[in-house]
Amino acid sequence: MRLIPGLTTDACVLIAGASRGIGLALCTALLARDDVTQLWAVARQASTCEELAELAERYGQRLKRVDCDARDEQSLEALASDVRGECDHLHLVISTLGILQHDGAKAEKALSQLNLASLQATFATNTFAPILLLKRLLPLLRKQPATFAALSARVGSIGDNRLGGWYSYRASKAALNQLLHTASIELKRLNPASTVLAIHPGTTDTQLSQPFQANVPEGQLFEPAFSADRIIELIAAHGPDDSGSFWAWDNKPIVW
Repeated sequence: MRLIPGLTTDACVLIAGASRGIGLALCTALLARDDVTQLWAVARQASTCEELAELAERYGQRLKRVDCDARDEQSLEALASDVRGECDHLHLVISTLGILQHDGAKAEKALSQLNLASLQATFATNTFAPILLLKRLLPLLRKQPATFAALSARVGSIGDNRLGGWYSYRASKAALNQLLHTASIELKRLNPASTVLAIHPGTTDTQLSQPFQANVPEGQLFEPAFSADRIIELIAAHGPDDSGSFWAWDNKPIVW
């Protein structure tokens, strides 16, 4: 199975949010592939992450660990400069950046719980960071082929919202979806072989979901390795004709 549609060479890959959860599982799965020649693992504390250090011992120079706060444009520009120094094209970028209830963000159940600080914290990571990452890496995605995928969430679907609640999280993911869809139109003009995808990974056993796992139906809480495998399969299945679309882990489209 090719990593992305149309790719006939080995791939250079970048994972943002690589130090834990799905991001770490993606690094593990992708480094195990023979067709990934270089992987940049990006996180705020990538250089001190024990799990990434273990992967570095196993895979050597194929893994590059880069400390970067994706909420800060200077940090993102430094990241892009580092990557450009070793690579002139990224074939695949996956953003797993997201928060629900930490770093100042809250999962509000009612309008009375909304406040500006929580809204700003949620949007900074869930919405602004992924699209600014794409902005800074754009020069490395202009050759054929290239895929940029970002983890969204089904609760970001306006059409599928029947329960309400989680104001900041829902809104930040809906905004991310719009930004990704808009970016896909621009990228198609710059690189007809480009693909931009929004992906719902399902409820995964990570720090983000832990406070709410008691409400997850049996069989619907996934291990990070399972989610990573499904994401990789989904990316391999969708090329330029599907750019700008929104998919669930089971390869079913999600309404906006």
